[in-house]
Amino acid sequence: MPGGGRCPDCGSAELVEDSHYSQSQLVCSDCGCVVTEGVLTTTYSDEGNLREVTYSRSTGENEQVSRSQQRGLRRVRDICRVLQLPPTFEDTAVTYYQQAYRHSGIRAARLQKKEVLVGCCVLITCRQHNWPLTMGTICTMLYADLDVFSGTYMQIVKLLGLDVPSLCLADLVKTYCSRLFQVTPSLPAKFVEDKEKMLSRTLQLVELADETWLVTGRHPLPVITAAAFLAWQSLQPSDRLRCSLARFCKLANVDLPYPASSRLQELLAVLLRMAEQLVWLRVLRLDKRSVVKHIGDLVQHRHMLVCKAFRDGPAELEAQEKELQGQGRDQGQGRGEEEVESSSLGLPAGKRPASPALLLPPCMLKPPKHICPTPPVSTVTGDENISDSEIEQYLRTPQEIRAFQKAQAARQAATSVPNPP
Repeated sequence: MPGGGRCPDCGSAELVEDSHYSQSQLVCSDCGCVVTEGVLTTTYSDEGNLREVTYSRSTGENEQVSRSQQRGLRRVRDICRVLQLPPTFEDTAVTYYQQAYRHSGIRAARLQKKEVLVGCCVLITCRQHNWPLTMGTICTMLYADLDVFSGTYMQIVKLLGLDVPSLCLADLVKTYCSRLFQVTPSLPAKFVEDKEKMLSRTLQLVELADETWLVTGRHPLPVITAAAFLAWQSLQPSDRLRCSLARFCKLANVDLPYPASSRLQELLAVLLRMAEQLVWLRVLRLDKRSVVKHIGDLVQHRHMLVCKAFRDGPAELEAQEKELQGQGRDQGQGRGEEEVESSSLGLPAGKRPASPALLLPPCMLKPPKHICPTPPVSTVTGDENISDSEIEQYLRTPQEIRAFQKAQAARQAATSVPNPP
């Protein structure tokens, strides 16, 4: 018999396998002793020695799946099918869920965290395959809190040691615009917009925000919300200029991020700086409301306008200043000609034009204010200990000692003289 097993009664090695009512048994062919009977499974070490073991010590114990894990695996598969993900995505998400569930911290977690774990595994799989899926979409499907989800997501990525690339900004814009303005009977017809035009204009504005440092180091969703709002207004400005950002989000059935209003004002300021470089827009004296009507022209030539407004502006001003200085040194120039030159720049005589703002990240243009700590109030009593490094400052020279003794003797003599009557 392969394996080197022997009969415990006679010591014979002639052991044969006999099936009795579909139950496998090992029987000694010499004495008829039943060596093993009714064995469910064995451990790896005992299989070679043909010893009977209990189920709790067998290899089948490691294959047991709890009901909580089974429910989680079913949820992972259901979410993948709802999102219409490929079968390979589903298998990868199930594998990540099983790996995460082996950790004791995940098994002992609350039910809310286990439910969030399902979405985290699906989101990680989509990010690794460059599938445009946002964290907000998963949280909406699971009715999960965004803070709890993001914390669990970072924990799983660190726990499993996964390399998860960040979602491309263009893919994020496509996912966001696909949820805007679903056709409903309650939505007015003038607010409905073609998705392809909306996506194209929003992408151009987001790229403009990226080129002007408005996206760097910030959450992308408020910037995309502001860009989508401006794109929607610019496509039909006559009917939509009076619509506010809050009403836009309410009509589009999307959440309004808190910093979206600030990102909107920053985008409008950039568009105004770009509009100053176009001659036919400079004479219109545009403001933050009327510049929306000309967003199509601005984004069409955004590369040239950004370079001219932010990079070439200081160089042009320096050239104008040198030209004015050279003309001022010319003695033959009359006073009337100076007034003409100064009026051509739109400024009174004797004043230089204001230098344009630099193209810097917002964190450098408006740095956060740090509270300076107040220094502790130290009261000197004279009883403090003197350190060894400061002791030399208190040692007196022989001249200082004699002067001190003379002053001390004079003080004693003055105090010893009785007061006159």
